[in-house]
Amino acid sequence: MQIVLISTYDMGRQPFGLASPAAWLRAAGHSVVCADLSVSQFPAAAVRDAELVAFHLPMHTATRMTAPLIGRVRTQNPRARICCYGLYAPLNEEYLQGLGVEFILGGEFEADLVRLAADEAASTGLEKLDFKQPDRAGLPELSRYAKLRVLDEVRTVGYTEASRGCKHLCRHCPVVPAYRGAFRVVQRDVVLADIRQQVAAGASHITFGDPDFWNGPTHAMRIVEAMHAEFPALTFDATIKIEHLKRHADLVPSLRDAGCLFVTSAVESVDDDVLLKLDKGHTRADFIAVAEAFRVAGLALAPTFIAFLPWTTRGSYADLLRVIRSLDLVPNVSPVQLALRLLIPSGSRMLELEEISTLVTGFDPEALTYRWRYPDPEMDEFAVRIFRQVGAAQKAGLSRTETFALVWRETMHEELDLVDRAAIPYLNEPWYC
Repeated sequence: MQIVLISTYDMGRQPFGLASPAAWLRAAGHSVVCADLSVSQFPAAAVRDAELVAFHLPMHTATRMTAPLIGRVRTQNPRARICCYGLYAPLNEEYLQGLGVEFILGGEFEADLVRLAADEAASTGLEKLDFKQPDRAGLPELSRYAKLRVLDEVRTVGYTEASRGCKHLCRHCPVVPAYRGAFRVVQRDVVLADIRQQVAAGASHITFGDPDFWNGPTHAMRIVEAMHAEFPALTFDATIKIEHLKRHADLVPSLRDAGCLFVTSAVESVDDDVLLKLDKGHTRADFIAVAEAFRVAGLALAPTFIAFLPWTTRGSYADLLRVIRSLDLVPNVSPVQLALRLLIPSGSRMLELEEISTLVTGFDPEALTYRWRYPDPEMDEFAVRIFRQVGAAQKAGLSRTETFALVWRETMHEELDLVDRAAIPYLNEPWYC
């Protein structure tokens, strides 16, 4: 069968969500074209000849970018079956079916794509898979994707996943509706083989894209220790919950020693009442303790936030800025984190909260989110001003410190005298959803 796998956006990285199913489908004897539209053109010729066209939807932005392409595929090849797979496919099932998508697959999609190609029924749940080494043949070179910046050095970045899903049920998280507290490991030999092939392709840094790298800390640490033994100069980054960083604080130095440069952690808020509503599993004090532990260990913490939640006030936003400044984390925070507003997709656990239902004005099918407003219209206006200010600062090439100072002035109505110091290592892809 002729199959086209398409990714529209995957945060500036070579898509695991194309390479992994490509390996499964090619092993089953199918001809597969992988197209990453973030760095290449729409594969019109391949689509015209395809019997199956499947779009990978790992996030909100990718889903919105996919919507207009579905009609294009329908026009160019009315015979092709169309599938959407990944986290955001089941979240938007009704909308996607209305556009002409016939098949919707969730989180563990590789075996189901093979079944679909064979005209067999998909699985009924999150089956445990024996993963295959991702097949990255035909994907754009790693050099065309987001880079790691370490002071004046620029490094080529590879991307892999050691696990998928999450054991936790954070109320706002898009992983939860798909996995409902389950997580699946990718076998260690498969992960290491994938890293090995990306190093051979030029990667000098690896991003682990697991929703939480320490859902299985023993599995994760065995992988990075084996990686470090084989490639001592190779560095990496990962995403880990504050809750896990606190619980397994003894492992933080081991992360550093294995080549970790920074850890991304979804702090979301510094208000304990809000953290409780979000079911985050950590407190303000936990975040502060983890930040201190990272400082002592000499490892960079890259916290992320949802700056504008339904409970955000001018006072609580100012408090967030003060905490970031007091912990000396200004260079660690990507400016977009100071401007993000809560997205409430279909199926979100946020809708379980009665207080949220009073703020929601309806579902916007084009934006693929429930729209909500603050009781105080001035807060909506303030959020828009901050978003525009951060966007303008980014276009002007301002540093993280300079951007933070602008946001501080807008919020506090006072100047902030900060010395621009060397930024932590970071990936030069600013978007996160």
